[in-house]
Amino acid sequence: MEEKFNIDFLDDAIEFMNSLELKVRRKIYYNLKKSQFINDPELFKKLNENIWEFRTLFEKKHYRLLAFWDKTDNKETFVLATHGIIKKTKKTPKNEIKKAEEIRKIYFELKKQEK
Repeated sequence: MEEKFNIDFLDDAIEFMNSLELKVRRKIYYNLKKSQFINDPELFKKLNENIWEFRTLFEKKHYRLLAFWDKTDNKETFVLATHGIIKKTKKTPKNEIKKAEEIRKIYFELKKQEK
């Protein structure tokens, strides 16, 4: 079986992952890897036109890594995890989606400037 996409982490997502206990991180990484091979909306779900979330439920807590696609430069498609949140309900707060949109916008602006 072949990976369908690559995953890259932006700084906020790395900080979030590093702040978690090892057993939680392992579960999240397991689900991230699984999402690269199978299409499962319980693991990777579209929130709006640009933002997706990697989903992990562990010990009654919902862990989310918000992400977006980068299909530029004729490279393999990357999903960039912007930042993470822990929540007690299934619904993702609108302000977190907005934050991911802003991070996405800045990412592509900086990428454009590098050319």
